[in-house]
Amino acid sequence: MRNTSHSAFRAALAAVCSLAMCATLAACGSSNDTKDSSKSSTDSSTSSSTKMDQIAGVTATGELGKKPTIKFNTPMTVQNNTYAVVQNGDGETIEKGDRVCAQGIALNAKDGSELMSSWEKNTPDCSIQLSDSNLKQIAPYTKMVGLKLNSTIVFGINDANSAGTSYILAYTLVSRSKDLTKATGDVVTDVPANLPKVTRAKDGKPSIDMNGQGSVDSLVVQTLVKGKGKKLTESNTAVVKYTGWLTDGTQFDSSWDKNTTLDADLFSDSTNGQHQVITGWQEGLRGQTVGSQVLLIIPPDKAYGDTAQGSIPAKSTLVFVIDILGAY
Repeated sequence: MRNTSHSAFRAALAAVCSLAMCATLAACGSSNDTKDSSKSSTDSSTSSSTKMDQIAGVTATGELGKKPTIKFNTPMTVQNNTYAVVQNGDGETIEKGDRVCAQGIALNAKDGSELMSSWEKNTPDCSIQLSDSNLKQIAPYTKMVGLKLNSTIVFGINDANSAGTSYILAYTLVSRSKDLTKATGDVVTDVPANLPKVTRAKDGKPSIDMNGQGSVDSLVVQTLVKGKGKKLTESNTAVVKYTGWLTDGTQFDSSWDKNTTLDADLFSDSTNGQHQVITGWQEGLRGQTVGSQVLLIIPPDKAYGDTAQGSIPAKSTLVFVIDILGAY
């Protein structure tokens, strides 16, 4: 993860646990070793194949929505696929389909020492997306559905290392929102006539007529629908749906066809000089707004350059239509 304001907690936790927080939660929901010993009101609304046992002996005190004090007897041995709701919130009820932002604390189960906290710099983890697919794959997410904002929920993590280190992760759920399902906003009417022609199905899925588009030497960015949401910066992760084509009209990828979204980091810095998305995406999406649909024509030096990538030949100019559905 990159060392930016919204991901600092996950990045630092990754250094401690060898896993980012969300990856850790996903991992602890990937085993079918345990059975749920209690009936949560949220279980009936989800279909995760992994059940989770309750952690006993963990408590939290403090004002709701503020950094809690987490207590438990040490040393404590915790197991994966375990959780406990230690503070019941007083805000809106969290629903399936929500994007949740959570402030986090990581505690060493051996001695109770605090390993990391997002509270001090106010860098919540907003990557928690309670989609149907995530609820099926990530058991801890199922325990958030039905809770109220300002609830605190803890998860047990037993790290797979020679020391047998165990952790308590405490999430306080501080906000909720809904990602869009397609671009919504004002259709741009003055798109240059020489650009590819994009049409949209009722569900938002784009189709394209290349209109004679050839290779380009510089990045072309054209907003097709101007959204009214948050403006993206180099500190954001954009939640998008997209389709990509070669200039001859060959489609090589589409999240619409897979019914998935992508969380695209737009950060200006990176780990080991590597970014999650190509440079053309980063430069083309910065400054756009949530709800927009954007046409990008990306030269090889801002895409994959001289290297072939799957069905994309080397030195290819790439054409993307990207719907910006959310940002954090």
